[in-house]
Amino acid sequence: MSATAGMSDKARTGIAGLDDVLSGGLVRDRLYLLEGSPGTGKTTIALQFLRDGAALGEKTLYITLSETEEELRETATSHGWELDPSITVFELIPPESLLDANQQQSLLYSSDLELGETTRQIFDAVDRVAPSRIVLDSLSEIRLLAGSSLRYRRQILALKHYFARHAITVLMLDDLTADNLDKTVHSVAHGVVRLEELAPDYGAQRRRMRVIKYRGQNFRGGFHDFNIATGGVLVFPRLVSLEHKTGFARERLFSGIPQLDALLGGGIEKGSSALILGPAGTGKSLFAVQYVLAAIARGERAVMYVFDEELGLLFERTRELGYDLKGLCDAGKLLIEQVDAAELSPGEFAHKVRALVDEHAVKTVVIDSLNGYQAAMPQENALVLHVHELLQYLNRQGATTFLTVAQHGLVGDMKAPVDVTYLADTVILLRYFEAFGRVRRAISVVKKRAGAHEDTIREYSIGARGLAIGDPLDGFQGVLRGIPTFVGAERDLARSGHGTGHEDGA
Repeated sequence: MSATAGMSDKARTGIAGLDDVLSGGLVRDRLYLLEGSPGTGKTTIALQFLRDGAALGEKTLYITLSETEEELRETATSHGWELDPSITVFELIPPESLLDANQQQSLLYSSDLELGETTRQIFDAVDRVAPSRIVLDSLSEIRLLAGSSLRYRRQILALKHYFARHAITVLMLDDLTADNLDKTVHSVAHGVVRLEELAPDYGAQRRRMRVIKYRGQNFRGGFHDFNIATGGVLVFPRLVSLEHKTGFARERLFSGIPQLDALLGGGIEKGSSALILGPAGTGKSLFAVQYVLAAIARGERAVMYVFDEELGLLFERTRELGYDLKGLCDAGKLLIEQVDAAELSPGEFAHKVRALVDEHAVKTVVIDSLNGYQAAMPQENALVLHVHELLQYLNRQGATTFLTVAQHGLVGDMKAPVDVTYLADTVILLRYFEAFGRVRRAISVVKKRAGAHEDTIREYSIGARGLAIGDPLDGFQGVLRGIPTFVGAERDLARSGHGTGHEDGA
């Protein structure tokens, strides 16, 4: 079944990302369960569901057993909403006689009376309003009134059949405060969506959702990140790269530095990914900027996601090297976004990248760096999977991606915090090495899937005019270890350019 099949028979939730996960929304005239701990966003999603129905001219009903009407309207106001008159809020409160100890019947449990009266009030409200959509908040109250699993199941089945006879799409909320192990509604409901909230050791809480069940329908499985922001819930469906295949002409892209292009065997292929690997200060960001400038010179737009460096410092530092990134941003040719890994979930980040590529035809993407991206991930394995899907998606859109990774250490044996070298199509390795009492820099290409590349090691410098790359270092051995041995002649020493002027880190 295709993702778009039957969309006319579905009620949208009012949340584009959730409708995407549900392959168009909720099949009408069925009962659904939305469950999650308090604070996970159930009420906000429920209100968006009813507001979408109201926008279509449908009558809707919010039956609340746990929150007052005033609290619901305050929630709506906090998102900048004014509840439409077609949204009826019914605040279900047990009759005072059932709360008066002097009038309680001793031969019956008070819960028997309360459950029956509660059900009658629900039916009366439905008959009075005749809604197309209903939210019932929350099942925990009904579960407590029922007392036993048998009575609770019978009560839910009675509600389900009543709503089905009246052709109503029902969203039941459960805050999981009564019995987390009770799966009664799971078996009765047509679909079940669970909301979760995670509290990392540092940073803002992370929210994610999962469709546990959707009877007879395709849906996007797995966990999907979501946020609660002013204006409602935003869901970021898990990226599946295989769903986004496009055709484009593969061609070689040049950096603007002939020596770098020669080292790469003529350039980097369009629609591929390049990993720039090296210790701090070797100029990883600057190499990525070089490709950004080359893309803009070709008339393309580029985007940089900066995790580790403050944008003001980046603009100032690159301006001293002759690159006016701020001016390119002001002209709309370059998009730069500062990313706070402590506040941004991986799903939201992938959504941002996808939106720019789809809506603004961006063809060069820089992620600087994966060290910062990793900070947004709970586990390294999850990071690798996220990066894999993101790179595959960008490659299929004809976008060229540049990733930077800062290795631990400066010289000698160094390790990266996460190994994604097998994911990248090209791996560029930057190194420090010591020669004749000076710290120098070397660049080499250790992997390139599409075509041949030089197996040489070249020295490079960073000065007032930006990057300068020299000839191959034929006269040195052990450069990648950081402490090389000079085995060449004096002419090799002169050709390597070790006597160049002042250098700046990048």
